[in-house]
Amino acid sequence: MCGIIGYSGHRPAVPLLIEGLHRLEYRGYDSSGVAFEQAGKLEVVKAAGKLAALEAKLEGNPCLLATAGIGHTRWATHGLPVERNAHPHLSQDGDMAIIHNGIIENFQEIKEELVEKGHVFLSETDTEVLAHLIGEERKAAPSLREAFAAALRRAHGAYAVVLLAPEEPGIIYAARMAAPLLMGVGVGECFVASDIPAFLPYTREVVFLEDGEIARIEGAKWEVFSLKDLSPIAKSVSHIPWDMQAAAKDGYKHFMLKEIMEQPRVVTDCLSGRLHRDGEGLRVSLHELDALPVPSRLHIVACGTSYNAGLWGQQLLENVGGIPTVLDIASEFRYRDPILRQDEAVMVISQSGETADTLAALRLAKEKGCKVIGLCNVVGSSIAREADVVLYTQAGPEISVASTKAMCSQMTLVALMAAYYGQRRVPAVKDSALLHALVGLPQLLASALPAMQERAAALALRFASARSFFYLGRGQCHALALEGALKLKELSYIHAEGYASGEMKHGPIALIDPQFPTFALALDDALYPKVKSNIQEVLARQGRVIALVQERGGKAPELAAEELWVLPEAHPVAASFLALPALQLFSYCVADYLGKDVDQPRNLAKSVTVE
Repeated sequence: MCGIIGYSGHRPAVPLLIEGLHRLEYRGYDSSGVAFEQAGKLEVVKAAGKLAALEAKLEGNPCLLATAGIGHTRWATHGLPVERNAHPHLSQDGDMAIIHNGIIENFQEIKEELVEKGHVFLSETDTEVLAHLIGEERKAAPSLREAFAAALRRAHGAYAVVLLAPEEPGIIYAARMAAPLLMGVGVGECFVASDIPAFLPYTREVVFLEDGEIARIEGAKWEVFSLKDLSPIAKSVSHIPWDMQAAAKDGYKHFMLKEIMEQPRVVTDCLSGRLHRDGEGLRVSLHELDALPVPSRLHIVACGTSYNAGLWGQQLLENVGGIPTVLDIASEFRYRDPILRQDEAVMVISQSGETADTLAALRLAKEKGCKVIGLCNVVGSSIAREADVVLYTQAGPEISVASTKAMCSQMTLVALMAAYYGQRRVPAVKDSALLHALVGLPQLLASALPAMQERAAALALRFASARSFFYLGRGQCHALALEGALKLKELSYIHAEGYASGEMKHGPIALIDPQFPTFALALDDALYPKVKSNIQEVLARQGRVIALVQERGGKAPELAAEELWVLPEAHPVAASFLALPALQLFSYCVADYLGKDVDQPRNLAKSVTVE
């Protein structure tokens, strides 16, 4: 969950580390710290709170001569978010420092062993235990690299670890096991980091590390070894097409708002090369899936927003694609010993491609002989590398912790999958209206978003004082209701619950009162009369209602509600893509009005890389 960066090269290391940590702060922001070499000595500076606190402590520090260092921004797992638990952590004798993302599951057992040998610990973290273990192994190991490897062989769990020690000036060691870590290869310099944006201004040449690999960087030189026996491993360098413009705010107040407004481009990029015209009209090309048989059943496994995207797509995959589709929350799937047959397929959805529970579900599915489809955004991520085939959503970097454009891209790709499998049915089923709706979607979204932002801001003023919210929807709008409630909780800390509208009568209706508003998705589809009836049930109990509706024939529907939010007329699938940013903008505007930290909500991290 934490963000880590290491650097060895010719530039002043500490300013570069701080710059990189700012781009990784979405991964955690409870505390931060850096370690660097200067005049043959190891120096560590760390602070609780956000990076500004660390920058304040570094003011006046004569660190500009250091050209190698490591930096960390933390999301707390073991130990409170206070300075003593901040990274980097030192070995017992203080001559080496490490930073770590992940969890060392057997740290308590190791700690007890080290305490018996006289080690004294200053924090409550599992990371400090690992630092002491490396130092202890160094007493017998012939080299620092071998001590590092020996300690990691004893550590059970997930980790991405970076080590700095003046014993080997200018050299950084890094290792990975079930946590994201990659190298950036520049001119006369190398980087290691949790994610590509950390070093994107300096290089777009990347080496992806695999589980059980150790990297050694020294300026322009880099090597990779097997953790098992330290044998050399040949690695290739990949070019990443992103640039820093994609990670800049472009004048928006927050990254989240920028990423919501980028959704027309996201849809365009996701469709690019995947929709083309032939003699019969529009046709979907998903060449990645051509080599796989059509599954007898598709299991979608995901967490959070990605799960909601899968739930939204279930109906399309069944009705258009003809594929029986079931959904699982990844953290439940991996522990219920699911029955999977070899003629079935599992699709795992993850924006980062590093979500721990989803990655474990992927591995379980492969153990059971199922083909796995990975649907993710990050090139070279663990899911992208381990799935049998990968479909990239092409959303570009998503910086805000709360996911927005990622879900839009996931929905687009799932809709394409449904149409693709429909083409492979016997006889083929071709939903031309759906495909034409997708083609026109970017322009429809681009024209609608400015008015949606204005309407969301007005509604936020009226409803920001609420302490609880219902979100109601039927069919595909059930998934959107879940996502709307999730976004409001994440950003504004207002309690919210998403329900299938028909479930309201089975208990939740007891909570309706004038202080408990309802956000109802009443789009123009076959289920509109049912949702309209549910809205009447809320109004009859003095509930306040925001109804998200669509024009029909150029007119808004006649619907009793305190507030009507009218979206343009559109194909039922395209309507979901209008409703999604409406829900996102409402949550954003409420949180912004309440003065919340929109891009970095409390207790959250962008990528959940620990269980």
